[in-house]
Amino acid sequence: MVQMLLSTVASGYIEKKIEGWVCFGKGKPLEWTEQPRKHFDDDTVELDITHCGICASDLFIMDSGWGDTDYPCVTGHEITGVVKKVGKNVKHVTVGDRVGVGAQSGACLQCKFCKNHEENICQGGVVYTYNSRWPNGDKALGGYANKWSGHQHFVFKLPENLSSEIACTFFCAGVTTYAPLKHHGVTKGSKVGVIGIGGLGHYGTQWAKAMGAKVVALSHSDRKREDAKKLGCDDYIALNEDAKFKEYNGKLTHILCTSFAEDFPWGKYLGLLEPNGKFLMVAVPHGVLHNIPPGLLVPKQISIIGSAIGSPDDIREMLDFAAKTNVRPWIQKYPMKKAPEAVQAMRDGKARYRYVLCNQDN
Repeated sequence: MVQMLLSTVASGYIEKKIEGWVCFGKGKPLEWTEQPRKHFDDDTVELDITHCGICASDLFIMDSGWGDTDYPCVTGHEITGVVKKVGKNVKHVTVGDRVGVGAQSGACLQCKFCKNHEENICQGGVVYTYNSRWPNGDKALGGYANKWSGHQHFVFKLPENLSSEIACTFFCAGVTTYAPLKHHGVTKGSKVGVIGIGGLGHYGTQWAKAMGAKVVALSHSDRKREDAKKLGCDDYIALNEDAKFKEYNGKLTHILCTSFAEDFPWGKYLGLLEPNGKFLMVAVPHGVLHNIPPGLLVPKQISIIGSAIGSPDDIREMLDFAAKTNVRPWIQKYPMKKAPEAVQAMRDGKARYRYVLCNQDN
């Protein structure tokens, strides 16, 4: 590893750079190198990263899939680590604590949404964990690295019964699926369809089941039927099973959409919802949504609802809920030094269902 540059300040030593897997442009290989670290202030928490999950969002940002990426970029927003240093305003965590960080690292904390504990939809200045800038212009750098720095408000202490390698993927995939199910009333007696049994969907099925719902996996093929059963699903419908679609027509209270294809069959899926049913959208496709049949939406008062990660309150509640109900991700581990290999495996669709990078030096 490259020698860190150190700067002496009144509160002690601050490492001025991180080392991480840097993406310098679309189609370019990841390079392990240095990047300037966020300025340390009174609200900063600095971590030694121990683990980081790989999310499909990482690939979209490497590829400028959601607009032009601010290269160079260090991705990764499912981070766990050990607190190394805290600013003087930080009281809820201390040096040596095991903590986690998700897809958001900052917010204005002043707008009406922040004051209503909805910091994930802040309108005054969201800072995402990567491909984003802090108010002073410093780049936000993600978890494919040895260190992380960010605002204390988005750092969460881990429950004792969640290991760091298991806990990391809760901070994006976990809360992204937990929050909409919780906010939109999934409970005992609900009937929930989950589209896509993957990194998000394998969490969604477990959350819905733990909340007391009947869970139906909805997939484009029969390939993941056995996995769905192991995840607790009560039934499984492949896209070509017209008889099963007919059986469940108008029977589901909620659909959680975690996967979206170009030829998305809106009519088939929306037809599964009962009147006042809710279609919860956490997948973010490349383009616009089209071919949505208003003849299904209006007469049945079906709602299509977007959901953005989760608030800090959602994350704390989710961690407690997971600790009590034993919801756990299915993970496959790679050493941090093999991150490019893991990213390629993710691109190839081999993950079952979340890859975790392990920082052996920390």
